[in-house]
Amino acid sequence: MIRQPISTRLTVLLGIISVVALLAGYTLLSSMQHLDNPDDTTIPTWSQLGEGLQRLIEANPRTGERWLLLDAEATATRLFLGLFCGILGAIILGLLMGCYAPIEALLVPPMSLLAKIPPTAALAVFFVLVGTDTEMYVAMIAFGVLPTLAQSVYLAVHDVPREMLYKAYTLGASQMELIWNIIVRAVFPRLIDAVRLQIGPAMVYLIAAEMILGDVGFGYRIRLQMRLLNMNVVYPYLTFLAVFGFTMDYCLRLLQRVTCPWFVRHGR
Repeated sequence: MIRQPISTRLTVLLGIISVVALLAGYTLLSSMQHLDNPDDTTIPTWSQLGEGLQRLIEANPRTGERWLLLDAEATATRLFLGLFCGILGAIILGLLMGCYAPIEALLVPPMSLLAKIPPTAALAVFFVLVGTDTEMYVAMIAFGVLPTLAQSVYLAVHDVPREMLYKAYTLGASQMELIWNIIVRAVFPRLIDAVRLQIGPAMVYLIAAEMILGDVGFGYRIRLQMRLLNMNVVYPYLTFLAVFGFTMDYCLRLLQRVTCPWFVRHGR
């Protein structure tokens, strides 16, 4: 039967099997590559990956800096600031478009247009307008996520049943009380889902910009090490990015469960 739920034990078991299969596949691929070329660095062995991870953690003998801490701080700061600005703007614009018809008519067309412009293609525009400091990365991420999130909030507002609004008006609610107590609470869980879907694209925008213009950050370090074919450094960086994104997604799902217990779906 379609969407037939399975037990938690089986869910966990299948997840473990998939991870083990992925690791085993990489081990096999690396072994085959090193049989042909023992000095290969494109698919490093586990021991080579350990050496690369050690390079990330240890202090640089010349500068005393630890690559992982330095790059993680820069990338995380840029990502969180960009997401914060984009989400805040999206909530305000989405609520205005969903609640007021004149603002809907004014903003929906440009939001739909801006959502189709790849932020990485407009990188030169951000470079000219705000320079190459943190502001540029924040602006690009905010520009990348705001139009799509604003449309998600706008559509979520439109999905609020009109009967709920009429009942609130009948009970004497003001416009602000209706927006806060009815619309915002109904939209919030779907906003969290929309933000979860934007984490990946936001990281893509940031890493791409760091690869081109950055002097610190995950994208910058990946570019440098990739040119030297130090893939035993690149792969751990990619792993940290994946873990970082997964952790953010998990925290958002946990926030949704805690704040919106009524918004529960099977299999989540």
